[in-house]
Amino acid sequence: MIIDHYAPEKLAEAFGIDMNSVPDFGPGAGWGRVVPGGSSTPHQHDEVEVFVLVRGRGEVVVDGKAVPVGPGTVVRFAPFETHVVTNTGDEDLVFFDLYWRDPAEAVATAAAPLRRRFDQRPVFVFSTPPTPNGDLHLGHLSGPYLGADAFVRFHRMNGVRAWHLTGSDDYQSYVVDRAERDGATPAETAARYSAEIAGTLRLMDIEVHRYTVTDVDPTYRDGLRDFFSRVVSSGVIRPHSGPALVDPETGDYLYEVGVSGACPGCGGGTSGNICEECGEPNVCVDLGEPTVRRTGGPAAVAERTRFSLPLHEFAKEVAAHHNLGRVPARLRELADRVFRRERFELPVTHPSGWGVPPAEAGVDEQVIWVWPEMAYGFLHGIQGLGAQLGEDWAAARPGADWKVVHFFGYDNSFYHSILYPVLYRLAFPGWEPDIDYHVNEFYLLQHEKFSTSRRHAVWGKDVLRPDTVDAVRYFLARTRPEGRRTNYDPADFDAVVRDTLVGTWQRWLHDLGARVRDGFGGVVPDAGRWTPEHTAFLDRLEGRRSAVTGALGADGFSLNRAAAELTGLVEDVVRFTDTERPTAGVDRWHDETRTALALELAAAALLARCAAPVMPRFAGRLAAALGLPEPTTWPRTVELVPAGTAVELDVPFFGAAP
Repeated sequence: MIIDHYAPEKLAEAFGIDMNSVPDFGPGAGWGRVVPGGSSTPHQHDEVEVFVLVRGRGEVVVDGKAVPVGPGTVVRFAPFETHVVTNTGDEDLVFFDLYWRDPAEAVATAAAPLRRRFDQRPVFVFSTPPTPNGDLHLGHLSGPYLGADAFVRFHRMNGVRAWHLTGSDDYQSYVVDRAERDGATPAETAARYSAEIAGTLRLMDIEVHRYTVTDVDPTYRDGLRDFFSRVVSSGVIRPHSGPALVDPETGDYLYEVGVSGACPGCGGGTSGNICEECGEPNVCVDLGEPTVRRTGGPAAVAERTRFSLPLHEFAKEVAAHHNLGRVPARLRELADRVFRRERFELPVTHPSGWGVPPAEAGVDEQVIWVWPEMAYGFLHGIQGLGAQLGEDWAAARPGADWKVVHFFGYDNSFYHSILYPVLYRLAFPGWEPDIDYHVNEFYLLQHEKFSTSRRHAVWGKDVLRPDTVDAVRYFLARTRPEGRRTNYDPADFDAVVRDTLVGTWQRWLHDLGARVRDGFGGVVPDAGRWTPEHTAFLDRLEGRRSAVTGALGADGFSLNRAAAELTGLVEDVVRFTDTERPTAGVDRWHDETRTALALELAAAALLARCAAPVMPRFAGRLAAALGLPEPTTWPRTVELVPAGTAVELDVPFFGAAP
C-alpha cells in the first residue's frame, strides 16, 4: 500500500504552477496547486492525464472550451489536448494528478482528421491581406492564398464551420510609392489593385468568404481607432522620443520602402522595418549604412516622438502563446532571436499622410502603422463575416471559443506570430487567442525571387483560364515552398501537365472508361470474386486515403504531401491495372476482371473526393463522369461505385499547358 498526503512545502514550479511527484504509484502521479488568480501554461503531451480536484474553485480550458471545476470534479485529458487550469477563487486550487501512456490511444488521436475541437467551434482562416500595389503573381498565389483555400475546403468537407477571410491592405507605404510612380492618388491605386487582386483570386478558384477593403469599409477606421485606444489604455504603449531616419535634403521621415541598408540581425541587405531573409524586425535607425531610396544617398538621424511598444517585456507571454496552438519551429526560433535583444522599443505609429491617425493626442500628423493595424483587421473581418451570417461576432469582444488560423509568408512572421499576440493581450487582457500558424518561404521564378517592381513574375491572369486552373493549382501545390524555397520553371510546369496530368492521370481515366464501355456497356460492374492482389490493392487505396487526410489536416497540413499522395494514388492504380491486364479478356477469369474494374472505379471515385480541396474543378468533372454527385464530404473509407451506374470518362479533364 502507498499513502501520500498533500504537502505544500514539497511542491516546485512546473508548467507555470506548483507540482510534485509521488513515486512508485503505478501510473505517474503527483499533487498540483494553483494559487488564486494563477494559471498553468498551455501545454499538451502524449499521455492520458486525470485531474482529481480536492480543494478550491477554478476552470479548466481544453482547446478553447472552459469548464468550471471544484472539489469532487474529475477531469480526463486525452493525448495532445491543449489544456490550462486556472484558479478563479480566493483560496489555493489543489488537485491530484494521474498520467500514463496509452500508445494506441495516442496514435488514434494523432491520426484523427478533426482534433482540437475543430468541428465544435468557428474556425477563421486568414490569408495575409495582400498589398494593393500590383496584381497577384504565382509567387503570391502559391503561398497563403492557395494554402488557405485548400485548408478551408478540406475542413468544410469534414463538417467544420470554417471560413476563408482576406482583403486588401490599403494603408501600406508601398501603395504610396506605387501611386507616385503611376501618377495617381494612394486611394485610387489601392482601389485599382484591390479589384485586380480579387479578380485573380476568383480566376484561381480561391473562395474568399469575407474580403475587406480597408479604405472603403465604412466602419473600419473607427473600429481601428477604438482598438488602438484599447492598446494605449493598457499604459504599456505610449509616446516615446527616440532617434529616427530622415531624408537629409527634404527632412521627410523614412521607413519601409523609403530606406534600405544592412539588417542588424543577419547583415544582409534589407528595406526598413523587416528583413525578408532572416525575418527579424528593425527600427530603421539600426540599419547598417542606411540609404535614402529616393536619392541613393545616406540617411540622416533626427529625433522623433512616436507611440512605441516595449516589446522586450513580453518574451514570457509570447512563449506561452506559442504553447497554445500550431507554431512551427521556424517561428519559435525567430521569437528566440527577437527576444535576445536586451531592449526593443518598437514604434507603432509613423509620420505619414496615408493611413488612419490615432484618436490620442501626443503625436502629430502620424498614422497607426499598418502592421499593428492588421491585428485589428483580422478581428474586423470576423465581425463583418458575422454580420453576413447573422452571428453576434464583434471585433471588440473576441470569443474565447474562436479558432484562428493564419497563412502567411516567412517575411511576415514577426508580425503575425510575435507582435499580434502582444497587441491582443494589451487590448483584451482576458482573451487567450488560440491561433495556428502556417508559414511558407519564398517561391522563386527560374531561381530568382518573384518581383513585382522588377516585373520578374508570372502573373496569375496570364496563365489562369477555365481549362488550366486545375493544372496551375496542382503544380503550385506540388512545388509551393514549404519549409524551404522552391522554384517555378515554365518548362517544368509544361512537363508536369504533359507527362503527369495528361500523360498519366487523364490517359488512365480514358482507358478505364473505354474498358467499362467495351466490356460492360458503359455501366459499373458489380465486384465478383476477390483475389489476394485485389484485397492488397484495396488496402493500398485506404493507405492513400489516410495519407491525404493527414496531409490536409490541421496539424500536418502540407500541399506538397497532398499532391504527392494524389499522384501516388494514380500511380498505384496504373500499376494495378498493368498487373491485372493479362486476364482481362479471359472468360474463365471474368468475375475477377469485374472485381479489378470495380476497384479501379473505386480508386477514381476516391481521387475525385480527395482531390477536391486542391483541384475542385477536376474533382467535380471526375465525379460527374463517374455518375456521382459533386464531392462535398470527405471520404471516411474506400467505397465501390454502385453497380449499374453509368459512367462516361472520355472527357477532357486537363487543358493544354498555358
